[in-house]
Amino acid sequence: MPAKVYTQKEAKVTSLRKKTLAVIGYGSQGHAHALNLKESGCKVIVGLYKGSKSIKVAKKHGFEVVDVAEATRRADVIMIGVPDMKQAEVYENEIKPNLSKGKTLLFTHGFAIHFGLIKPPRGTSVIMVAPKGPGHIVRSQYKEGKGVPALIAVLKGSAKASKEIALAWAAGIGAVRSGVLQTSFKEETETDLFGEQAVLCGGASALVQAGFETLVEAGYAPEMAYFECLHELKLIVDLMIESGIAGMRFSISETAKYGDVSRGPRVINANVKRSMKTILKEIQSGKFAKEWVKEYQAGLPNYNKLLEEGAEHPIEVTGRHLRSLMPWIPKKNIKGAQAAYG
Repeated sequence: MPAKVYTQKEAKVTSLRKKTLAVIGYGSQGHAHALNLKESGCKVIVGLYKGSKSIKVAKKHGFEVVDVAEATRRADVIMIGVPDMKQAEVYENEIKPNLSKGKTLLFTHGFAIHFGLIKPPRGTSVIMVAPKGPGHIVRSQYKEGKGVPALIAVLKGSAKASKEIALAWAAGIGAVRSGVLQTSFKEETETDLFGEQAVLCGGASALVQAGFETLVEAGYAPEMAYFECLHELKLIVDLMIESGIAGMRFSISETAKYGDVSRGPRVINANVKRSMKTILKEIQSGKFAKEWVKEYQAGLPNYNKLLEEGAEHPIEVTGRHLRSLMPWIPKKNIKGAQAAYG
């Protein structure tokens, strides 16, 4: 059964305008939500830890910045916009002691709630508003009068008005301009993790690297391998986003189409799908969450090792050189960038 899509007809930001909204963290999603809500006529304060580099930025954007404890005490709705692995610590030390009955906690991803890293007390409503895009796109689309689609969820035991608050928040950040779907914390968390691991990040990265290696090992120039296995991928993905897989196939040559439908299933075959099912089971059982928490608590040794190995892959050297020859491609040096509790 198709999910119901909420639009501007059913969701209005009005119900939030008499409330105080706190955005804890001023990173990718935090800054976008705060700015969009403010420009939608809401009262927004920003909660940051003492010494945060984001304090200056948030103040420059016109926000009152207070510590997390005070933001929690003053706000009716508190968005926790810090990274997944830092949420529990911030919650336990600064948010939980200052929660009073009737407040609403808002998450942009269900990880901490679904896997029990955070266990809110009775009397606290828990909702999710999860835009299906990074914060800078949530912000840029809003400024253009558009919006990034979002998912909403309400945790069992929350107040009756919680769904209205979630829809109002989605309206405030511009999501209802394109559509909002209702889901659950479980469904959002498990599908989001699976998509990241098996397709969008893990699957796509591994496929690109394997294709590059296959051509280079066969004696072809790495520059040719880069163009064929990475550079042109954006063209294909853009066509799929615009018109679906069938629409993409309509736009490519007959030779490319035949190679697609006859050879693609030989690469992404039954063995790959079995691996995907195993990954999904590890997510559903909580195995991945436990592994990730353990890795984080150990200081991220394997995480850093794998990232360093990936950054040293020959495709990165080739890519940097070729991108320097294409002035129309925005250049971003993100080596060493880390998600910060801001």
